[in-house]
Amino acid sequence: MKDPLFQPIVINRMEVSNRIYMPAIHLGMAKDFEVTDPIVEFYAERARGGAGLITVGYATVDELSGNMQNIGAHDDRFLPGLGRLSAAIREHGARSAVQLNHAGRYNLSFFLDGKSPVAPSAVPSRMTGETPRALTLQEIKDTVAAFARAAGRVKKAGFDAVEVLSGTGYLISEFLSPLTNQRTDDYGGSLEQRMRFGLEVMAAVRDEVGRDYPLIVRMNGNDLMQGGQGRGELVEYAKALTGQGVDALCINVGWHEARIPQIVTSVPRGVYAYLARGIKEAVSVPVIASHRINDPDLARALLTQHACDMVAMARSLIADPELPRKAQEHREYEIVHCVACAQGCFDNLFKLQHIECLCNPRAGHEQEKAKDLLSAQPKKVLVVGGGAAGMSAAIAAADRGHAVTLCEKSDRLGGQLFLAGAPPGREEFVELALDLATQVRQRPIHLELGQEVTEQTLTRKAPDAVILATGALPIRPKIPGAELACVLQSWDVLLHKTLTGKRVVVVGGGAVGVECALFLAEQGTLSGEALKFLLVHRVEDPETLYQLATRGSKQVTLVEMIDKLGKDLGKSTRWVMLQDLTRLGVTTHTATQVMAITESGVRVEKDGAELFFPADSVILAIGSAPHNPLQPTVQKLGIPFQTVGDAQGVGLAFEAVHQGYAAGRAV
Repeated sequence: MKDPLFQPIVINRMEVSNRIYMPAIHLGMAKDFEVTDPIVEFYAERARGGAGLITVGYATVDELSGNMQNIGAHDDRFLPGLGRLSAAIREHGARSAVQLNHAGRYNLSFFLDGKSPVAPSAVPSRMTGETPRALTLQEIKDTVAAFARAAGRVKKAGFDAVEVLSGTGYLISEFLSPLTNQRTDDYGGSLEQRMRFGLEVMAAVRDEVGRDYPLIVRMNGNDLMQGGQGRGELVEYAKALTGQGVDALCINVGWHEARIPQIVTSVPRGVYAYLARGIKEAVSVPVIASHRINDPDLARALLTQHACDMVAMARSLIADPELPRKAQEHREYEIVHCVACAQGCFDNLFKLQHIECLCNPRAGHEQEKAKDLLSAQPKKVLVVGGGAAGMSAAIAAADRGHAVTLCEKSDRLGGQLFLAGAPPGREEFVELALDLATQVRQRPIHLELGQEVTEQTLTRKAPDAVILATGALPIRPKIPGAELACVLQSWDVLLHKTLTGKRVVVVGGGAVGVECALFLAEQGTLSGEALKFLLVHRVEDPETLYQLATRGSKQVTLVEMIDKLGKDLGKSTRWVMLQDLTRLGVTTHTATQVMAITESGVRVEKDGAELFFPADSVILAIGSAPHNPLQPTVQKLGIPFQTVGDAQGVGLAFEAVHQGYAAGRAV
């Protein structure tokens, strides 16, 4: 049977060589709306990797539609850069498109020289904290015309197709939704009138680019907003779009301000593909499924199960640009999977930094090719520690042509990635540990597991350079009672090395404390398989099943000394995990100082009052401290060295991977 993932597909008159579609992602790399060399190199690498169709953007349609870090399509002066980008994608065999968008009320006056963002109605944005100005009828007509002119520039620049973003809480979806459209004229009220703006945009774009030029729309299958639009209205909108000449639909989910997770690791792989299937059953044009599709086998399953005609892989191709090529060449075991941490691809944008990736430290730095050349003087490099930092360092040093030995004192590679992957919904971090270990074993790296490096080891191996990646150890605080048998370390709990009682107090509300509390609170809840069985056979009513899926067998209390939980969690992940703490019934106490631990519980002070929390087990998640015992020895022997990851300073896995990679390349 032919591989469904690598069968061609035709959109209008454009033939795409395979079913892998890279949707638009904001890179934060444009300067004054201009396409830059880093943008060109980023997309050229994904085209070389074998993606069938790559959509860049989003791109602006007028001065109010975005900010200077967006690609510009609102003026002819941007045509040379757009043309250079389309040529780079085409040169490497992929089809190309540009996504056009208007941010509407999601824009910030900060980016608009103090001007108010615009929207169908003056409804405040929870995401920006600003209230937009309602567009006048003339401004609506001007905006429709701006979309059309921008589409004409896309075509003139040599792109194979144009896409219009009509979802995610941006301007067109703001007109669609009764939450943000409170107009009383022809553009508000009934669904037919709320659709008017979007349909006028598509009609104008079609008139501008002609009948034979592919027009794609990316739209929500469900906006996930309370009181917003579910599947019913959006299926009707999809049918109206195809009636307006739209050639393909890419289905995403949720607005940015929705309180239901959409892109993070706790979202099951491919869970939202049912939305694409529902729309595919209602229209006759190709439909593209989106969200958490990070593996070729899942993509094939969605295609063969008729959920979609193409699969959107954005962050999957950030993590591994060669994913399509590896899948086509039966090298899927080599793929580095996206773990949906959102730390570099989404959280960076809130910091006004360009896109990066936990799993792929080259992402966002593709133009730095000169530093990737083989070393003129290959050296013997010893990497000590096989966690995220150590593996990344060994990989980078080997790719420079050095003779690398990687020593890990335990019997497996991965280090604290196994801790990060222990809580429910965080299993992708274990996948990353396995993926990085595979990358190590694919290279001529001499791997020694169960090997603790000592002075004798260093003397015997006589390396030219050492990279210390020995990680961290958990802190045991000086709290009275911390030495009792009922007191356990969070690392031991997460790695299933110990058992806990029914009543558990977790001391420490940072990332590990939150993860440990969730790990314990999930115990005794229904599994997904059990939930489906009971639901299908109608054993219990939905509300009872919900309770059984969210209430476990343990009573978990989480105590944090400062006034904030999860301060070291990424912005995109933190709100989801805190929401899960509430849903799972974890009792939380911030600004609470632990005074003592006893055999029967924990004594704390909060707001000047003393409280006692009964506990059968007390879990310490106070944090960790760098573990770097070899540095004095390496210094004594006079061996050049670098220290990376937690051994240098406790941080995130993102920092460990990037530090290790930089150290390996610096040798």
